[in-house]
Amino acid sequence: MIIRFTARARRGMAALAAVGCLAIGAVGCGGGNDDGKKPNPSTSAARSNGSKPSAQEGTSEAPLAELRGPDGLLLQITSAQRDSGGFVTVNGTLKNDGAKSAVIPSQMSGDETEIIKHGQSLGGATLVDSGGKKRYYVLRDTEGRPLTTIGLTTIESGQTLPVFMQFPSPPTNVTDVTLQLPTFSSGTVKISG
Repeated sequence: MIIRFTARARRGMAALAAVGCLAIGAVGCGGGNDDGKKPNPSTSAARSNGSKPSAQEGTSEAPLAELRGPDGLLLQITSAQRDSGGFVTVNGTLKNDGAKSAVIPSQMSGDETEIIKHGQSLGGATLVDSGGKKRYYVLRDTEGRPLTTIGLTTIESGQTLPVFMQFPSPPTNVTDVTLQLPTFSSGTVKISG
């Protein structure tokens, strides 16, 4: 009974983290104009009718790290938060910058049988503390499921998916770690919290 509750609680936390990523992603989608075209006149007119833009309008936070993968795949890390429970949650977005749909590489799941049997995931990700000479692998629940986004198969051109990964926390004095994911470039991530 306790094991089932723990598994449900972890799945609930994973779902909550995914919903949080979607909410953050929705807030961050302010309709930026990256194509060099002039703003839509109706938008400018609406602003001139007395409504003032917010302080955050028109600005977007740069990701903590960008990891480039095959076929135009791009993993942008938006946060790495240390929790008092002894783990670090890394949130980000997986985007297809390529011209056609891309199949998610199976290598991203890693090579551990326990993780692979639960389907495509980011289970092969690791955090590396170079100073402490330690590598931290993705956490798993009691049934061996990786505590990451799972069910990744194909991503269409231009599509963006929110993703997360949970790791054991390095010591609190360690703030900079290297995130590694099979078939992707590595990136340095700063842990907050």
